[in-house]
Amino acid sequence: MNLDEQAREILRRNDKGGYTVPTHGLYPYQWNWDSAFAAWGFATFDLPRAWDELDTLMSSQWDDGMVPHIIFHKSDPGYFPGPEVWDTGQTPPSSGISQPPVAAIMARQIWATDRDAGTERIKALYPKLVGWHRWWHDYRCTFGPAAITHPWESGRDNCPDWDIGMADVDGSGVGEYTRRDTGHVNPEMRPGKADYDRYIAMLQYGRSTGWDQAKIVAGGPFLMADPGITFMLLRAHEDLSAIGRELGQDVSEIDSWATELRSALPLIWNDALGAYDARNLRNDAFAGVLGSGAFLAYLAGAGNPKLDAQLMRAWDAVNYGIPSADPESEIFDPRRYWRGPTWPVVNSLIALGLTENGRSELAERLRSETADLIRKHGFYEYFDPVDATPCGGADFTWTAAIWLTWAGNETENAQQKGAA
Repeated sequence: MNLDEQAREILRRNDKGGYTVPTHGLYPYQWNWDSAFAAWGFATFDLPRAWDELDTLMSSQWDDGMVPHIIFHKSDPGYFPGPEVWDTGQTPPSSGISQPPVAAIMARQIWATDRDAGTERIKALYPKLVGWHRWWHDYRCTFGPAAITHPWESGRDNCPDWDIGMADVDGSGVGEYTRRDTGHVNPEMRPGKADYDRYIAMLQYGRSTGWDQAKIVAGGPFLMADPGITFMLLRAHEDLSAIGRELGQDVSEIDSWATELRSALPLIWNDALGAYDARNLRNDAFAGVLGSGAFLAYLAGAGNPKLDAQLMRAWDAVNYGIPSADPESEIFDPRRYWRGPTWPVVNSLIALGLTENGRSELAERLRSETADLIRKHGFYEYFDPVDATPCGGADFTWTAAIWLTWAGNETENAQQKGAA
């Protein structure tokens, strides 16, 4: 079975009927941004199934417009924290926070594969996507850049960007609980207990407010401006606006959100770092950490020469893909979740931006290095960027999707070089 066939088989195997789990065991539910990438992957061989994935994701939307980061379609006692811990009162049960808003980006990519077949599907999705983007604007962009109220909301759960905000969270009173993630993968690749205590404390605070988003933003224990979310949301606004225009909709509101968000980018530029940086909105301090979220600037057309220099320095210090943390810093840990590993899914977004900004050689280098990881070790969640050790979950949905849509697709130039 070749890699294309293996990738399709992984998507089919992780398909639970209308939604896809990231991988069995470790992640037994529907995750928000994982699902959007799954839809992109399905679009390469089963277009109706791709639209179904996005429909199921958006069917979990709250009345205020939020699309949660986990949807608990079926009970699975092997996962913590499950629906009874979140206690959001939603149907279907869900978590009380969101996740990177990439669905509009993926929807536009999917629609481009067959305009006629997708028009009615995207018409139905469009108002729901608008509602979710409005939620981001109203509840997470109140300080200018996009903010997160929990590290899990970022999708880059325990990256060093959040350390300064996490330091102010008291996790000492969360009580006893049993983690499940460390039973599925090497604990050395997962967040430590002190971090997990703080994650649960933030969850408990949200639950104590009845998941009142305004209260969580105003008084919660954690609030940080996130470069990664900011750039993904900015790009998603622009893609959603393009979809709306093609559907004959008035997109002035979406365009205003994009304009406001782009005008806020200087607030997350840390000149001392020479890069975009996370910022603690409780005390206005920069994290002072170079992470892969900064390089998602290319996805939103927000690169600059200083960022270029930091990109090349960090990239050239490893062998495979963009590291999730600065490989020349003390905090770099090449195999621990988001504290150094390279993630094919993030590489794909950065490469999309590089390609669209005329940096095709860099985009091809990134694709080739990501493809090498998958060829060597298969469809793992993430990889050590120094020695290619596979990490996290195996047979991972979004890695399979990225292979089918991007990593496995050699460019014409690369094919010519290989034949020379």
